[in-house]
Amino acid sequence: MKDNIKVIIIDDESLARQISKNYLSRYDNIEIVAECSNGFDAIKKINARKPDIIFLDIQMPKLNGFEMLELIENPPVIIFTTAYDHFAIKAFEVSAVDYLLKPFSEERFNQALKKAIKLLDDKYKQADSIRSIIAEHEKKIETLERVVIKDGGKINIIPVNEMRWIEAQDDYVMIHSDKGKFLKQKTMKYFEDHLDETQFVRIHRSYIINLSYLQHLEQQETDSYKLILKNGKELPVSKTGLSRLKATL
Repeated sequence: MKDNIKVIIIDDESLARQISKNYLSRYDNIEIVAECSNGFDAIKKINARKPDIIFLDIQMPKLNGFEMLELIENPPVIIFTTAYDHFAIKAFEVSAVDYLLKPFSEERFNQALKKAIKLLDDKYKQADSIRSIIAEHEKKIETLERVVIKDGGKINIIPVNEMRWIEAQDDYVMIHSDKGKFLKQKTMKYFEDHLDETQFVRIHRSYIINLSYLQHLEQQETDSYKLILKNGKELPVSKTGLSRLKATL
């Protein structure tokens, strides 16, 4: 066990942060290096202070706990906190990572903390747990409303209705939006499954388009089409994509 364990508490409720601080004050080897009320500030503090453990509220304004996880490289050991029972998803129960359902007792808090401390020497197990939690959470998302992307030191929140088209880029996708283009480490299948199918159509294995930006469809040769967007951008349309497009329109 480390002699000095650095902790950051992330919660938009000051009372919740104070309760965690009170419980942590019983531990001589734990140092609270920061407390944050929102995800933007938390990401900066995590990068600057390099905590060993964070207490992370799932439901926060502007940037929620799951969106935060997507933006943190090499995340510390995490104890999730939530007031919503439906967020206590199956992945928490089968993973090494723990969660606290508010309001939580000091006894339950201590159990979660001990579990987290044991994980400090097993970064691989911790990383696997976080991946499983994100994957389980994504299964429960019915329709995406926005996408969060870190671009250098800047965090961009892109509402899906501002996304013009999505382009496959190996293990990433390039999102072309009103604000510019952004690289996101997700699959085309993820967006195909989680975007509103009445607004977004996969027209090609490499392209998904927002129908709001569709100008017209143009036939090139027999069974060969291209799609023209309102900004003049031309995109190829596969046979399967054409069928999807016709079915949606």
